[in-house]
Amino acid sequence: MKIHLVPAAVGLALLAGVGVATADQVIITPEQQTVVRQYVERHPLASISLLGVELNVGSTLPDTVELHEVPDVEYRYVVVDDRTVLVDPGTRRIVQVID
Repeated sequence: MKIHLVPAAVGLALLAGVGVATADQVIITPEQQTVVRQYVERHPLASISLLGVELNVGSTLPDTVELHEVPDVEYRYVVVDDRTVLVDPGTRRIVQVID
């Protein structure tokens, strides 16, 4: 009986992990993307360089990076290496890289 419970427990743990990964995904609506793109075009920022930080969704930006507000959008933005990056201000995690 114990032999059958171990694979079942491992299977449940894997399923739970998949559920957590799915829950962490951020969905930015097309309307939000339009608002952000228009705002960024009207309010350009100087690009900064961040050594050792990869611009990938899920990467965390250091506390030293100033995040800028976009009205009516819950995320903030910054321009890194000439790429606009949307960031969750609570976690400082990148939620989208806009080229």
